[in-house]
Amino acid sequence: MSDIVSGIAKDENTKSKDATSRVLVLDVGNTNTVIGVYKGDELLGHWRLISERHTADELGVYLTNLLKTVNVHLNSFDGAILSSVVPSLDIPWRDGVRRYLGLECMTVSTDLDLGIEVLYGAPKEVGADRLVNAVAGVARYGSPLIIVDFGTAITLDYVGLGGKYMGGAIAPGLEVSMEALFGRTAKLPRIALDAPPPSVVGKNTVDSIKSGILFGYAGLVDALVERIWDELGEGAKVIGTGGHAHLIAMHSKYMKLVEPWLTLEGLKLIYERNAPGISAS
Repeated sequence: MSDIVSGIAKDENTKSKDATSRVLVLDVGNTNTVIGVYKGDELLGHWRLISERHTADELGVYLTNLLKTVNVHLNSFDGAILSSVVPSLDIPWRDGVRRYLGLECMTVSTDLDLGIEVLYGAPKEVGADRLVNAVAGVARYGSPLIIVDFGTAITLDYVGLGGKYMGGAIAPGLEVSMEALFGRTAKLPRIALDAPPPSVVGKNTVDSIKSGILFGYAGLVDALVERIWDELGEGAKVIGTGGHAHLIAMHSKYMKLVEPWLTLEGLKLIYERNAPGISAS
């Protein structure tokens, strides 16, 4: 710990020489944790870790070494913000950031000023990642808007006119579905979703599985989008984010826009709205 303290002291002048705010953003999901570093509007670096239980010191070591890869000093941050859907990982991450970066993590919830109105039936039940995506999506594209996030679960969220978060739909993610398929069948091989099959009618087992997953989930997204449009009587732009968004977008009729770092951008925007002395970009 003494090395960390001396490192912070050594870099004390770094922060004061640069008026542009640096923010650490953390999105803790059920499968992966995504970390980003912003300098103003520029995403300097981003990393993806497995969401496993670690001590604060282990997470601090991860952060220390990751930041070295983009030449960011430990004491150069103005703040940090955490979005999490895994409560058991919240304290280790907050403690790790406090010990190694000297920062208190802002935590995303409906208690913060999000810049959007949350009209969900029970606002505190909405996953923090869904709210963060909505904030970034509205800032980038306006509203009405449909955001599809491909993670452990697939969430499809609708933001109405005036930036009103209305709710959405949740379905099992691609990896979850494949794990269930492989776990309950004796002869089907495990595959990687690295490329689409040449046709919907698979000529072998691997291509048949790819067809069912990729074309099937593209159809799921399109069907939900159509139902939302029909139910609300208005169209809305559709954007995708998350690990498999680009693969599904290749086959979706409606989801053609993909923003891979939408969640990180939303975290930065929420931090700027709520941090004292920081004005939104």
